[in-house]
Amino acid sequence: MELNKVNTPYYNDYGTWIRGQFPFRVQKISIDAGFSCPNRDGRISTGGCIYCNNRTFTPEYCQHRDSVSQQLESGKQFFGRKYPDMRYLAYFQAYTNTYGTIDKLRQLYEEALKVEDVVGIVIGTRPDCISNELLDYLEELNHRTFLMVEYGVESANDDTLRLINRGHTFGDSIDAISKTHERGILTGAHIILGLPSEDAEESLRQAPLISALPIDVLKIHQMQIVKGTRLAETYQQEPFHVYTVEEYISLIANYIQRLRKNLVLERFVSQSPKEMIIAPHWGLKNYEFTNLLNNYLRRENIHQGELKEI
Repeated sequence: MELNKVNTPYYNDYGTWIRGQFPFRVQKISIDAGFSCPNRDGRISTGGCIYCNNRTFTPEYCQHRDSVSQQLESGKQFFGRKYPDMRYLAYFQAYTNTYGTIDKLRQLYEEALKVEDVVGIVIGTRPDCISNELLDYLEELNHRTFLMVEYGVESANDDTLRLINRGHTFGDSIDAISKTHERGILTGAHIILGLPSEDAEESLRQAPLISALPIDVLKIHQMQIVKGTRLAETYQQEPFHVYTVEEYISLIANYIQRLRKNLVLERFVSQSPKEMIIAPHWGLKNYEFTNLLNNYLRRENIHQGELKEI
């Protein structure tokens, strides 16, 4: 995914922010380093989150049978055709990318940083898979390169987290994010709007809780029902409401008003392969959704943080 180019006065967009971090164009390259998750391998649970099918966000060049270096070189070839002067962030994305021994993690991260034109790393993980020992290393790494640790928070409601078999609490997210932030490491969070049992009112209730986390960047995704998941089985047996485009745009507009103004918003939607989606069928690319959202915000004169006292 090319980094967001949107420059909007209505919210603090990631594209503008990331351009301020580097004197050149940067692009994330996703990596599947062969990790698992503690709620897949039995340490916490089995089966994973009820909505998760990792194939929905794994690019063609990202194959765990290849080494980290090989995946990065393939990604560079994929993106470099359009922008030969591009620099790259190694994005450890698939599953839980801090779920291993410190020696193994160090080996993988350092391998990524040795690849030519890689200028930093982004690590996607869970809030219950971080240790003080790893944070010690990441703090040191943060002095050498661009680093962001991105936590899957998903919801601030513990009942929802149990329902989706997430395997951690919101308190775990608060703890991990706070410890990471205290080390001076850029910290991101990921949430999903429209999870089973959460309506718009519940999402808006949670917005100030998410905003209060010491995070730098927030990713927001819509709930998607994807083939091959336990949620898909539930949905097919007993369908529940998923947001239309219009409903979701209205929800996002209301949600961002309740977020602090200095919180960077990286994205609002995810785009799973069409053949894997059961619902909703929006038929929109990410940039098309963003254009619709920006038009709505402009028409309604809505701005991030205007209902949040800073």
